[in-house]
Amino acid sequence: MQSLEKEAQVANEYLSRVAKEAERKFDEHLPVEKDRPHRLHEAMRYSMFAGGKRLRPALVKAAFEMFGGKGESVWYAMSALEMLHTFSLIHDDLPCVDNDDYRRGKLTSHKAFGEATAVLAGDALCILAFELMGKTGNAKAIETLAHQLGTFGMIGGEMTDIECEGKTVDLEIVDYIHYHKTAALIEASLVVGSQLAQASEKDIEIIRNYGRSIGLAFQIVDDILDIVSTTEELGKDAGSDIEKGKATYPSILGLEKSRERARELYDESIQILEGLSCDTSILRAIAAFIITRVN
Repeated sequence: MQSLEKEAQVANEYLSRVAKEAERKFDEHLPVEKDRPHRLHEAMRYSMFAGGKRLRPALVKAAFEMFGGKGESVWYAMSALEMLHTFSLIHDDLPCVDNDDYRRGKLTSHKAFGEATAVLAGDALCILAFELMGKTGNAKAIETLAHQLGTFGMIGGEMTDIECEGKTVDLEIVDYIHYHKTAALIEASLVVGSQLAQASEKDIEIIRNYGRSIGLAFQIVDDILDIVSTTEELGKDAGSDIEKGKATYPSILGLEKSRERARELYDESIQILEGLSCDTSILRAIAAFIITRVN
């Protein structure tokens, strides 16, 4: 078996290649700034092209290709997933939620464009995402995405996160917040890609469980990096979780136990993939990337 570092390098190369392909499609799918309302379209593009590894679009594509998917529908779904992720970041950074000034080393949307424009830019990206998903012609994939985004998914996790700020919570609540706030959309990326490829229900359930494991691992690593990294390394305010009294894994388990839990989830994700008969090498590499990343 390759070392985690070598596996992570494979994932880095895959993510870099897919990011370039995906960003060309983002440019096609987003409204242009010269069309009215100019400032709103500028704000949408500002946040969409602010950087990032494009993990969610890459997971859509990896699952789609792994199950032998054909056709152009995958590009609509990839853009949609990144738009939904970007929408969540814009709203998460708002003064009424986390009040963050920087994201990926750039001013957050509300600092660059004002709160009203930021709210509308996030709303517009969310709506455009579902317009693009409609072009896939796959109602099941649209249903999956809507469920994982709504009150039983990402938005539900965000609400619980807000409610728990500054409070003493247990591990069950932290698991709930992190699954819904972060893992749900990562899981959705994989499931949508699988559904567009017409994968079997059995295989989709396996990929769903893999997504849950790597999604939770991703957020645990995020929690750890918020403590051990600098603002320059993260591209956003380091230490903000502690400052805001966020419910995180290190706040409950401590750093070392949190690292152990992330590794357990990685091992779990690899074991889950053994239930698939297709080539899972890219997904194994992405799992390694998630627990070894430094930003």
